[in-house]
Amino acid sequence: MDFNRIENNLSMAYISKASGGFISRNTNLFNKIKLNDLNLTILEKSVMGTPIFKFGDKGNSILILSGIHGDELPSQLASLNLINELVNADLKDTIYVIPFAAPFATMYNKRKFKNVDLNRSSHLPHSLSGKIIQAIKELNISFVGDFHSSALNSNPGYEAVFSRRFPAIESFIIASYISQYMGSQVIDMPKAGQFYKGAIEDECNLLGIPTVTCEVVSPFGEIEKGSSEKSLQQMKTFLAYFGI
Repeated sequence: MDFNRIENNLSMAYISKASGGFISRNTNLFNKIKLNDLNLTILEKSVMGTPIFKFGDKGNSILILSGIHGDELPSQLASLNLINELVNADLKDTIYVIPFAAPFATMYNKRKFKNVDLNRSSHLPHSLSGKIIQAIKELNISFVGDFHSSALNSNPGYEAVFSRRFPAIESFIIASYISQYMGSQVIDMPKAGQFYKGAIEDECNLLGIPTVTCEVVSPFGEIEKGSSEKSLQQMKTFLAYFGI
């Protein structure tokens, strides 16, 4: 995967060039974005496909992922804000951020990407989420945080962090750490792939890559007040587990 430098310690590559979309057309998200030069560049790159951004080049390789469901907006805004904070940071680890997993789905404020639920299809190599899994393997990423939002009366419908005990027990340890500092309720599954086949978290844990899924509460297709800030704090707490 070829990364091109954008500025300072920030570089970018594409996961796919068949998934691009105009984030600006999703006004529920776009109207919340600070239109600085960096964010405008990220939005421009997202028209062409699914961008992955890289900070640093040492230590652990850690991925922050959002937008697997295009209508779960708080975490996508949070990822943009995290990128803005990381761009001038002195990092001891390598951090990757995918702010918009499927810009096309985000553009239309749709859960699925072209009628495919990306969190049930990552076990399929030619699906978009399957390509994200391939990138995780190619980049030797050691840990993954997948960030979502959940509406009331949906699954789970409250602030939570999902983990899997087997085969990557550190998934549960990371989830417990986030819960300790955030209060997010741990939803612990005994075995990856048992309940949510094709979920990013399950497929990564099956590969032995400790992965958690963090949820904040917000109506689908909207950003409830405080929800993006809560998602950003989950991301920072996830990174704090590694001393970042």
